[in-house]
Amino acid sequence: MEIVHVYMKLRGEFGRQCLLSDRPVELLVDFPPNPSLGLQFIQKTPRDQAVQACTDTSEHQVNTERFESDSCGINHVEGGWPKDVDPGEMEQTIRFRKKVEKDEGYMNTLLQLGSVMEHCIRQNNSVDIYQLYFEDEVDVEESQDPPSAKTINVFRDPNGVKRTITGLSWHPDGGRKMAAAYSCLEFQKASRDMSLDSYIWDVEYPKRPEMTLKPISSLVCLDYNPKDPHTLVGGSYSGQIAYWDTRRGSHPVELSSVEQSHRDPVYKIIWLQSKTGTDAFSASTDGQVLWWDVRKLSEPTERLVLDPGREGNLDRALGAISLEFEATMPTKFMVGTEQGLIVSCNRKAKTPSEKIVCTYDGHHGPVYALQRNPFFPKNFLTVGDWTARIWSEDIKDSSIMWTKYQMSYLMDACWSPVRPAVFFTVKTDGVLDVWDILFKQNDPVLSFKVSDKALYSLRVQDNGRLVACGSEQGEATLLEICSGLSTLQKNEKSLLAAMLERETKREKILEARQREIRLKERSRSEQSREDEISRDEGQESPEQLMGRAEKDFYSMVETEQRRRREREDETQREKDVCEEKHVKEETETH
Repeated sequence: MEIVHVYMKLRGEFGRQCLLSDRPVELLVDFPPNPSLGLQFIQKTPRDQAVQACTDTSEHQVNTERFESDSCGINHVEGGWPKDVDPGEMEQTIRFRKKVEKDEGYMNTLLQLGSVMEHCIRQNNSVDIYQLYFEDEVDVEESQDPPSAKTINVFRDPNGVKRTITGLSWHPDGGRKMAAAYSCLEFQKASRDMSLDSYIWDVEYPKRPEMTLKPISSLVCLDYNPKDPHTLVGGSYSGQIAYWDTRRGSHPVELSSVEQSHRDPVYKIIWLQSKTGTDAFSASTDGQVLWWDVRKLSEPTERLVLDPGREGNLDRALGAISLEFEATMPTKFMVGTEQGLIVSCNRKAKTPSEKIVCTYDGHHGPVYALQRNPFFPKNFLTVGDWTARIWSEDIKDSSIMWTKYQMSYLMDACWSPVRPAVFFTVKTDGVLDVWDILFKQNDPVLSFKVSDKALYSLRVQDNGRLVACGSEQGEATLLEICSGLSTLQKNEKSLLAAMLERETKREKILEARQREIRLKERSRSEQSREDEISRDEGQESPEQLMGRAEKDFYSMVETEQRRRREREDETQREKDVCEEKHVKEETETH
């Protein structure tokens, strides 16, 4: 069968015909060398690099496509669980284990595997595959570079009226994205031209945000869901809670009602560890901590009033400005307040009065940052006024370590997720301070000038290498920290544990000493008060004093009169004796 295709266009419509022919070389343009430009060239060391443009094939009569192999490793943490069982949930794993243990074939399987396991154990015991052949060699410590940081990218607010970055949150999958909350917290400083949008940035592309979040009121805080990287929850300036699903657009999927929300700006919101992965709780300066289920934000599921008197009085409640929740301690959480108090709470308490466990007092102003140490949860870091303090749960009267007073106000802080002894702070003078308490306690090991404007927010990526700082002018600066500050050092955990334990004991001794001094002063003051009371009871009235003085006067007069009569009687007896003697002498003479 012959296939014929007819072209319906004229030859002239196909363009000019290409005619190829041989001809000599023709010079079109000639640029002579310029000696002045040659002086500006920099001679560099040449580098040779082999380049192969085509695919390598074997020199054989049968050429096949090459197969490239790659060696890789797998970090096997949990396996063998059914799809409906979450290995991270302890209740589900215990329930599944009990179910398997009741199975009839469970014991038979264990007996069959026992012989295989015994054989492997005997092999391991006969040959030590983990033997260190060069154990006695002295380790030569590599010279570490001085602490340093460098700026990677700067993400600027695309709006004309700049706003403060009040909250930052890293994407849970590798930290490829970063969500930033923009708002103006200065009283009556927000203008009508100010945008309400917040943004999600790609760390590799700082020119334009990857996605815009459009809330009803400007966002003060944001937090990515650690279980679902497509969802975020945010707290707004109006006190409402907004929930986003990035797959469903820029507008919030759910929004809490004004009547059931906070009455002040929501300064902190955190996701909770739950089976559904939809629970979160928020804190505000209205003195309330509210728990939410983002699937239904019509009203909070639970409410706590931060009344120090434990009476639930909202008029006396402490304004919450920071919040802390550790997944390993699901029943405990901590709240930093405007009054400088840190409130430790227990969510599972039976009554609202028992939910407030204790308070820690150590700052002169609001507690802007509060975070537990990821390696030692009993110790937590706070930032307020001009200092950063490290606390222990066992001591309530004082912190165990603190920095000296800085010249600028501290606004945010967080621990390093990879190094237990390193934490970061930002100040209103635009400086990022990196502290290594094992190396130096009085001064930071690195002070980096990030911006000319004040820094208000700070977040560290999970690998500890990238740090994001939010400024007053809406600039999110991405910094890369040197490997010395982002790599776990030798024996760092044990050394820091010993230091924290030593400082805790020292504070306990000082606290006991101060308690003993107060008791002595109290007993001394009570004794002096008793002496004053006894003196007051021993004093006589003026009438009694006059009566006693009159009585003493008359007794003295009577004593004097008696003494005079006795003297007169003695004189009279002497006269009588003299007269008798004189009469006797005269009689003898006659």
